[in-house]
Amino acid sequence: MKLIVGLGNPGRKYKKTRHNIGFFVIDELLQRHKWKLNNSKFEGDYSIEHFDGEKVILLQPQTYMNLSGKSIGPLMNYFDIDVDDVIVVYDDLDLPTGKIRLRQKGGHGGHNGVRSTIDHLGTKDFKRVRLGIGRPTNATPVIDYVLGKFPKQETTAVTESVEKAADAIESWIKGKPFLEVMNDFNQ
Repeated sequence: MKLIVGLGNPGRKYKKTRHNIGFFVIDELLQRHKWKLNNSKFEGDYSIEHFDGEKVILLQPQTYMNLSGKSIGPLMNYFDIDVDDVIVVYDDLDLPTGKIRLRQKGGHGGHNGVRSTIDHLGTKDFKRVRLGIGRPTNATPVIDYVLGKFPKQETTAVTESVEKAADAIESWIKGKPFLEVMNDFNQ
């Protein structure tokens, strides 16, 4: 069983913000396969599906970003999911908008959702898909920037990165070793 987690904040207020790009990827996978997040438990909305012979759980924690691990850890424990079978998808200020980067493990890099995930899983050794959102180019505080919406001129780049991230995740679910997926999709 594989677990795909998209990090973000719940509610309409945050729906289209940069910080919710992890949710965008889950939404893309749901839309492609006509799936729905039809379960609410473990402080998250999730769906249990089958894809290419593999059982897959797609999760959007509803804890707000800084407490994401409170949803991920209990769900993993309940379904007995090994950390090797988890991918966490989230925004990255250090990548330009439209870029994606896959990693097998790592630190939190200042990302509070990833920090919470590390704290609750007790390890940094989980797969990640980071989607670039860029940094503010003016005096906008980072918190306002990440909770802001993408400008229209970035729509194409954001859409392409979300689709590419979904493609990478599907490739991994189908059984391709993650290192090969990284080689195929890292830009």
